Amino acid sequence: MKLVVSKFGGTSMGDAGCMLRSASVSLKQGSKMVVVSATSGTTNDLIELARTAEKSSWDKASLIITKIKNKHEKIARDLELPESEFKIMNEMLGELESMSRGIHLLKDCSLKAMDSMQSFGERLSSILFTHAMNLVLKKANSDHKASWLDVRDVLVTDNQFGKARPQTNEIIKACDKRLGAIRHENMVYVTQGFIGQTLDGMTTTLGRGGSDYSAAILAEGIKADILEIWTDVAGIATTDPRICPEARAISEISFKEASELATFGAKILHPATLMPAIRSQIPVFVGSSFEMGAGGTWIKKEVEDAPLIRAMALRRKQVLVTLSTPEMLYTHGFLYQIFKVFNDHKVSIDAITTSEISVSMTLDDSALLNKDLIRDLEELAVVQVEEDLSLVSLIGNNINHTPGLAKKIFNAIDGINVRMICLGASKHNFCFIVDGSAGEEAIKKLHKTFIEG
Repeated sequence: MKLVVSKFGGTSMGDAGCMLRSASVSLKQGSKMVVVSATSGTTNDLIELARTAEKSSWDKASLIITKIKNKHEKIARDLELPESEFKIMNEMLGELESMSRGIHLLKDCSLKAMDSMQSFGERLSSILFTHAMNLVLKKANSDHKASWLDVRDVLVTDNQFGKARPQTNEIIKACDKRLGAIRHENMVYVTQGFIGQTLDGMTTTLGRGGSDYSAAILAEGIKADILEIWTDVAGIATTDPRICPEARAISEISFKEASELATFGAKILHPATLMPAIRSQIPVFVGSSFEMGAGGTWIKKEVEDAPLIRAMALRRKQVLVTLSTPEMLYTHGFLYQIFKVFNDHKVSIDAITTSEISVSMTLDDSALLNKDLIRDLEELAVVQVEEDLSLVSLIGNNINHTPGLAKKIFNAIDGINVRMICLGASKHNFCFIVDGSAGEEAIKKLHKTFIEG
């Protein structure tokens, strides 16, 4: 049998009905490991709780704790959670309240404390889902049983709290030790996405959206044959259907195309999700737990059809930072100094272009919150910042070796001003910057020309 890892997002954990439906999907797919997110909205509630406990009154923080408690207790009652498991869940909720009180008394919530706070979402939902999985297995007369697994036992990370980096070699060793017989056991392991643990036992998170990533890491760790990502959308579309209702489902897409699509704005996959899958050549399926029969998208190393333009993505809230100085002219090492500043501040660059005395690059607008970044760049050159822009990307194959493509693109978006173009670094991507208000219009026109046409 194939060794399948299935991951379910927050909407698939939304209530008891969603959990039972997701458990049925897991049963039908023959999943041996199920990775779950927090129930929908809970991570946001936990972040709000931490900030309220740190900066506001305890009464306000207590209201948020009650909201989280009521949500999970309702799901527990609807699933008829046994008293022993109800006790474990309540002990965890008590731990959450104690940690919140500590933050309130200290008036301080470090990144380490925030990671511990956010971990409760996945830990709580996985307890509930383990019971839901066992209910479905029992009803189907399966010889398998669901078992709760604390992912921190196997998902080892560094101590970069807030966005920890998985330690691949340590994870593989831990999986071999803890889950080496998973392929042959009559067991379905239910575990958590998003969270991990340092070697000295400190809870970490992989950053927002990290549940998909951790599922891929675990799939690599246990040498899975297939990774499934179940969400509320039936696979990957040619563009965001909310922008363009004519968007079409994509039945299969290559790892490289999907990586570009995720990186440049597609919401369905975390940009880093595919790294472990690519590394270990594990096919990835993306489908909807709400419409299992609606099909989905396979992401593979090799695909049969490789169109010039497969899909397009829009990334909003971009800023364009331009550095200008005559010192760039005929001077080696200047770009190194720029990239070192970004490296020191741990800020990533999306697209970049250069001239004789200037270099322009796009960043997410959140980077501007780092005032020290701008200050350090100003020591190197004159800095100009343009905000409220959108990054439009066309994803496909042989893009940089196709004559006439640029002409067709710019004919399609005639009347829209293009602020910057990035082409040539990848044969799978053509991207450009436009005003934020023009992003959706550009996507609609491009989709009509290259997909609908």
